[in-house]
Amino acid sequence: QVQLVESGGGWVQPGSPLTLSCLGSGFTLDELSVAWFRQTPGKEREGIGCITSRTYEDTYYADSMKGRFTISRDAAKNTVYLQMNALTSEDTAVYYCGAFSPVIGRLWASVTEKGFIARGNGTLVTVSA
Repeated sequence: QVQLVESGGGWVQPGSPLTLSCLGSGFTLDELSVAWFRQTPGKEREGIGCITSRTYEDTYYADSMKGRFTISRDAAKNTVYLQMNALTSEDTAVYYCGAFSPVIGRLWASVTEKGFIARGNGTLVTVSA
């Protein structure tokens, strides 16, 4: 069974860092592109960034996410990480990861639900004092 499971969410204070994990099972995660998204009720999905497969070895970020967010991968653990720094209340959201075809590079943010090979259910991050 192909599955992605996010973890690491929770409550943090403003200014804190937090790292989320996206664990893949049933397939080899570094053969695909993996992107992180976030969503809050009533708002459109917001793309954070994408790490491509080991074949292409590239990372892309949404302009608004550059500088505070870093995506990395540990192939041995079949896991992709999202490191977040200097969190604010505006970062409160459900964060989820999605895996899709490795040929999708720069267009990662336009991947639809149908384009995911696997998608996690998300982990909630709450930033408040």
